[in-house]
Amino acid sequence: MIEVAGVHKGFGHQPLLRGVDLQVPAGRRYGIIGPAASGKSVLLKLFCGLLPVDSGEIYIDGTDITRLREDGLMPIRNRIGMLFQNYALFDFMSVIDNVSFPLVRRGVEHDEVVERAVARLKAVGLAGSEHKMPSELSGGMKKRVGIARATIAKPEIVIYDEPTAGLDPVTTSKIYDLLLADQAETGATVVAVSSDVTALMRFTDTVAMLHEGRIRYQGPAATLRDADDAVVRQFVRGDMSGPL
Repeated sequence: MIEVAGVHKGFGHQPLLRGVDLQVPAGRRYGIIGPAASGKSVLLKLFCGLLPVDSGEIYIDGTDITRLREDGLMPIRNRIGMLFQNYALFDFMSVIDNVSFPLVRRGVEHDEVVERAVARLKAVGLAGSEHKMPSELSGGMKKRVGIARATIAKPEIVIYDEPTAGLDPVTTSKIYDLLLADQAETGATVVAVSSDVTALMRFTDTVAMLHEGRIRYQGPAATLRDADDAVVRQFVRGDMSGPL
């Protein structure tokens, strides 16, 4: 579903991604880990065409999106739902209007929009919160609104950037249970970035580790802790004695 080949990306004179190669099979739950400021969130935005690459190719279901202009990117973006790290909720819109936004943008009929938004909020445990404003919500509730918005259009690809950052362990577990149930129902291809490596390993099938601008590991989540690469093992196990 997603293939990244030799992607480079930098800002100013500072290189960030230095030849990233990875493959995300359709229908899988794929995790991306790595040290802070290693480019994980930037990589997710490249998947959606929200940032241009400096060089390299990104294929979504066989289409190289790096060659598309804005009008060509829109059909691709309509196949992708994204939960941003900082929620990215519209603070001037109610909860139900935030969740409805992807359907409204697609021109879905009003009654259907309302019905699907109410159902999606119920699915994420926010029934009765339809008319609250984002400022009235806790961090966990904002995450749930973001998840509802990212998934309401039943996209083929769902991207989660730090879906549980700042949440307590109980809420983190509930969020991942919700993501698992949703992916099981839709069969979507899921890509998730998280600093909570332990929780992410339980959620994903496959994990890639981004380190110093390149993919250091790509393989089953179940074998990540015992990877051949010492840097990968050090990061996953939280060992502070090495050079990472």
